[in-house]
Amino acid sequence: MYSEWIVSILLLIGGAFILIGSIGLIKMPDFFMRLHGPTKATTLGMAGVLIAAMVFFSSTQNGISVKELLITIFLLITAPISGYMLIKSAIHHKLKAKKGTKGLDNVEDD
Repeated sequence: MYSEWIVSILLLIGGAFILIGSIGLIKMPDFFMRLHGPTKATTLGMAGVLIAAMVFFSSTQNGISVKELLITIFLLITAPISGYMLIKSAIHHKLKAKKGTKGLDNVEDD
């Protein structure tokens, strides 16, 4: 009974983070700021959804659900690395950033 509440709360929190990350992907003005949504908020949201699946399947079946644990670990390792590689590629190709982006020399004026 308590596992259903835990699963529901984790799904709501995970869904909220996924929604926030997706809105950030659309609303941010340039590539460098836009990448924060999927690499941070959406990764945390997917971790919440996968942990909810882990709790659900562990409570309905015998033992720990290893598949969801492996997917969560893989996601939490690969998402920040892929975001880092995208940023390095954008810097290498001298992609222009908006004026509000900090830490870059190649800023274009509006």
